[in-house]
Amino acid sequence: QVQLVESGGGSVQTGGSLRLSCAASGDTDSMGRMAWFRQAPGMERDGIASITFSRTNYASSVMGRFTITKADNTLYLQMNSLKPEDSAVYSCAARRLSGLPWNQASSFAYWGQGTQVTVSS
Repeated sequence: QVQLVESGGGSVQTGGSLRLSCAASGDTDSMGRMAWFRQAPGMERDGIASITFSRTNYASSVMGRFTITKADNTLYLQMNSLKPEDSAVYSCAARRLSGLPWNQASSFAYWGQGTQVTVSS
């Protein structure tokens, strides 16, 4: 079992920055991939960034603006140059390594509770 707890959401203006954190506990050694997803009202949950031991992946919508990192058992998402369309509930997720796509939400076994990010124009 793995427990994930996000923090760091909030409200910012366009162009601002936020850093999200996701504290992982439990059987974290078995989780080869961690990721950030987001879901806006009425929209599907989208994968925006993922990290393994050797690489990172980003959705095109956040490439160059968001950075995913991991230190010890905490996952981070640094978000810069925020836009109103980045407003959503952001969730971290974890799973074992597999051949499945990095942004396939259904393949992730563990999820945090989510944190709201609101970007105003």
